[in-house]
Amino acid sequence: MSFYEREYDADWDTLEKDAATDRAYAIGVAERLGEYNREELEAIYAEMDTAYNRSMVELAYDEGRNEAKDAARSGSGDPEAVWAELVEGETTVVEPGEPPTGGRDGLPEALEPTELLDRQSVDSTEATDRPEFLDR
Repeated sequence: MSFYEREYDADWDTLEKDAATDRAYAIGVAERLGEYNREELEAIYAEMDTAYNRSMVELAYDEGRNEAKDAARSGSGDPEAVWAELVEGETTVVEPGEPPTGGRDGLPEALEPTELLDRQSVDSTEATDRPEFLDR
């Protein structure tokens, strides 16, 4: 049984874009590890209804191949370890109001929460005060 077949069920009727990109990524990783599953990739690709979704599937597949290649170079080269690191990975639970920042699955620093858009407190009268530069 291949890596992909252990992780994903091949008996699907329809796929959403997110599930399709996850599967395409996994197929790319598995292909770089020597397990070819072009029929499944073509079926996933055919399931996508827009050119945008098809391009996302292609990008996910390419990213899986590239990341598996890099992981195999930098690590021990053990296919099981590469698969576990890239596809199985650990599940990240995001608490409401606390988006993850940094890392592969986090938000970029530019999207981190900022105080710039915070509202003033209800009791604040500072907004209606005369600016300091007008006082002598």
